[in-house]
Amino acid sequence: MKTENVILDKSFAFAVRIVNLYKYLIKEFKEYELSGQILASGTSIGSNAEEAIGGVSKKDFINKIGISYKEARETLYWIRLLHATKYIDDKLSKSLMDDCEELLKILTSILKSSKE
Repeated sequence: MKTENVILDKSFAFAVRIVNLYKYLIKEFKEYELSGQILASGTSIGSNAEEAIGGVSKKDFINKIGISYKEARETLYWIRLLHATKYIDDKLSKSLMDDCEELLKILTSILKSSKE
């Protein structure tokens, strides 16, 4: 599903990874609390970016992109916690963190250029 919009494409692909992580945590560990938290924040990044595209004003756009940024920060926390508690291994943790950090860089760039 290519949209020719980097943040939408990358946040959607990341959300797919998060949904798959959620399914893994439920199946392998019967872990519902942490998995629910990362599912909510990790999929919210893209949904808020999508809402931003449909924003009714520049202020609305900036607000939704800002929410996406905060959700990405929260997702980093859950990834770190899942890794520290041995639910996910080093390789998966690094891969997810790298993807999330990339989203944060893109969102930061969008926020900076939108506020100029």
